[in-house]
Amino acid sequence: MGALSLARLALLCAALGLLLPWHGLEGGLSEATAWPGGAAAPLPALLLGGARWWLWPVLALLALAALPVLRGRAPGGTLTLAGAGILAWVFLMGEAIGLRGLEWPWLAPLLGAPPPQPALGWGALFVLVAAAGLFSAGIAARGAFRADAFIAFLVAGSALLLFLFVFAPLTTILTAAIYDGERFAPDVLAARLAAPEAWSLACLATHEGCGVVWNTLLLATLTATLSTAIGLFFALLAVRGGVRAAPVFRAMTILPLITPPFVVAMALIVLFGRTGIVTTFLWDWFDIPRSRWIYGLPGVLLAQVLAQAPIGFLLLDGALRAISPSLEEASATMGARRFTIFRTVTWPLLKPALAAAFLLGFVESLADFGNPLVLGGDFDVLSTRIFFAIAGARHDPGRAAALALLLLALTFGAFALQALWLGRRRYTTVTGKGDSGLPAPLPRGLKLGASLVVWPWMVFTALVYGIILVGGFVHDIGRGDMSFTWRHLVTAFEVEWQGGPALRGAAWDSLITTVEVAAIAAPITAGLGVLLAWLIARQDFRGRRLLEFMTMLSFAIPGTVVGVSYVMAFNVPPIELTGTALILILCFVFRNLPVGVRGGIAALAQIDKSLDEASATMGAGALDTLRRVVLPLMRPAIITALAFSFVHAMTAVSAVIFLVSARHNLATVYIVGRVEAGEMALAIAYSTVLIVIMLAVVLGIEKVVGRAQIGRRAGTSAARAAPATAPVRAGA
Repeated sequence: MGALSLARLALLCAALGLLLPWHGLEGGLSEATAWPGGAAAPLPALLLGGARWWLWPVLALLALAALPVLRGRAPGGTLTLAGAGILAWVFLMGEAIGLRGLEWPWLAPLLGAPPPQPALGWGALFVLVAAAGLFSAGIAARGAFRADAFIAFLVAGSALLLFLFVFAPLTTILTAAIYDGERFAPDVLAARLAAPEAWSLACLATHEGCGVVWNTLLLATLTATLSTAIGLFFALLAVRGGVRAAPVFRAMTILPLITPPFVVAMALIVLFGRTGIVTTFLWDWFDIPRSRWIYGLPGVLLAQVLAQAPIGFLLLDGALRAISPSLEEASATMGARRFTIFRTVTWPLLKPALAAAFLLGFVESLADFGNPLVLGGDFDVLSTRIFFAIAGARHDPGRAAALALLLLALTFGAFALQALWLGRRRYTTVTGKGDSGLPAPLPRGLKLGASLVVWPWMVFTALVYGIILVGGFVHDIGRGDMSFTWRHLVTAFEVEWQGGPALRGAAWDSLITTVEVAAIAAPITAGLGVLLAWLIARQDFRGRRLLEFMTMLSFAIPGTVVGVSYVMAFNVPPIELTGTALILILCFVFRNLPVGVRGGIAALAQIDKSLDEASATMGAGALDTLRRVVLPLMRPAIITALAFSFVHAMTAVSAVIFLVSARHNLATVYIVGRVEAGEMALAIAYSTVLIVIMLAVVLGIEKVVGRAQIGRRAGTSAARAAPATAPVRAGA
């Protein structure tokens, strides 16, 4: 796309924005009936009426950009100045003038005493998008991004979104770490960061616990290692092991992914608590004493591995299917044994996916809040300490922010170690050349070892989910009352017929809102994640590493802190979103974005750049290359991003518990409320319904989107695990 075309589209978007209400409407679209006056007034009406005289520079900058564009020219300097100026001025004035009038007293000599200014609305949104387009067209016209305006707009737009909805909210709450009340106090931050509660090693010499940093680091390392290993074993058997019951096998691997984490924790308590089913059985039959081992590191680790192993499987499954069998077949032709082929060919090519799976497992463990809260006992981690610092009796946001900084350090340390392990080696396996090799079968010892891990783990998973399934249909599984009942499902999802179906159940409102929000957030998350992965892995521009860094920020902070930061950042103008469904969608999109980005980068590491170059040689632009060449080969990454983002939007608790409202409640928050009220069976019944819905949606996404199929011949049991089909067509 050329700079002039993008500039014209941007001006068209700006023209539409000048017709829409400039400010947000408290009553929603119902207030738009007053258009073009009152609360629904567009910017020109506000300017002509003198109500927003300080916004005249916005109209002037739009006119400055429109004059040359209407004449068929795209001057880089003018467009860049206009776009950057509009963005800076709108946000500057939005921060300076709020609901109480002037918020920055030092601007009084310039602005006087302006009237109160509400939050920005749809008109402002369209004008800001147009400003980003003008800025992108300008820098492309000046030769940046190889003069490709499409790439320039993707980079500039992504950077702006990440700044607004990742960096700015976190900055809002993290600045509290260096304040003691209203006093700026860096010494207080230093004391908070070095506090014994974070770094104590008393557990090495006494019976006291260690600091939360060491606990968190130990838990995250064990979780990432075990979940990646189990995910790898599942992927090896699914792709190379000739598993016959493939649909059941695949469904069992993703079951933990589609369950609210605290529900798994409750099932583990029902099984292994002091009065649990397994504990009671071992005591009655083998005289093994009852204990509380499930409360602490073992229980939290078990619950987290159950939740994280499916992520590793989904990433490694796609990576294994993309490895060129011809490389392994060539090694076999040279006389290499199966284990040697796996060690020298397959394993090195899996490094990007292994690193991505480990990093995601590590960061997810750091940010997990539900499992440590339910099963942690005396084993404290950073996420729970942060939660109680914010929501506990001692409300101390400064201490919570300091602990959040420590979480950031752990996350980015893992990111640096991942980059160091991968190094600068290439991992290309999908090229433009023909590929008809046969996948190498698994070494017998490796297949046996994987089977010894996978099948017991599947039995254990089935046992956990059996407890969840049964618990919703008995009176009280926690107290041993196993008599059958429909009461819990009826209470939650009762439907009456009064001239038509009427939803009377207590859980319908939260379920409908949750499905709507997740269905909107999932494709946005997957699309933006894949685009960012493509920019980071395929485009060379200044700030590329910074862009990648910003995509990981939201995963580095516990969901509780993300939720509180959104409340603090978006509760007042210029962007006021608290209490709306939009803030829930934005929170889910940018919270889950790193999965799509890391999965996309791992997938692109195996696709030869010569395919992009060949497309460019044939005259295709960046947009056509992305749509016709790259995206069809990235279907596994797209599936992973869609499934993960939808599931996490359906099951998230900590990130949204402060963002829900009476009008927009979510299923997980409703379930937490039932647990707090002692209605455990009702909570489990609701969770069972959520699991069924998410399983159907995830399998449906995979069915509709499909997988990237690379034309290969069948002939071995390993090959039969991944049936050969026709090669992907450009644009399929």
